[in-house]
Amino acid sequence: MDQVNLTNHFLIAMPNMVDPFFARTLTLICEHSEKGAVGVVVNRPIEMTLGALFERLSLRLESEILVNAPVYFGGPVQTDRGFVLHQPPGKWQATLSVDDKMALTTSKDILEAVGQGGGPHRMLVTLGYSGWAAGQLENEIKQNAWLTVEAKDAIIFDTPAEDRLPAAMKLLGVDFAKLSEEAGHA
Repeated sequence: MDQVNLTNHFLIAMPNMVDPFFARTLTLICEHSEKGAVGVVVNRPIEMTLGALFERLSLRLESEILVNAPVYFGGPVQTDRGFVLHQPPGKWQATLSVDDKMALTTSKDILEAVGQGGGPHRMLVTLGYSGWAAGQLENEIKQNAWLTVEAKDAIIFDTPAEDRLPAAMKLLGVDFAKLSEEAGHA
């Protein structure tokens, strides 16, 4: 497992996950290397809308549809900072390519473009991200904290937040509701 690259894979928190940041979460790994991993939780909307975020940043948001779109908890690292998971990748000032169709951008220029009616066609905005030091994620997987499966864009962008975790489990052929909270007892 030491050389597995989990970039563009979902991390599915196992039912026995007690960490309140990650219990019942679905996390997209945006980058994974020997130096560690970076990802964003994609199924935990917070009590903030894009309209409120744009207002806080003193940006104009022209889209009436996006005003009420949720902002998500992306993870416990840098929770005061915005992260935009989006398609297509485009050309932004600070972007990490997840694959050839999706990217994670942290620069304000993407939000400015969205506010003016431009920007990516599909996006999910988070506050914060999830990060793991070298070897940390691999160790957590060995301890049965996570299941992994290749990510599907439709789960992130086309599935309601509350259905994303069960949808990812179905990719593995497992019903999340039937998983035991005790390790070794599926």
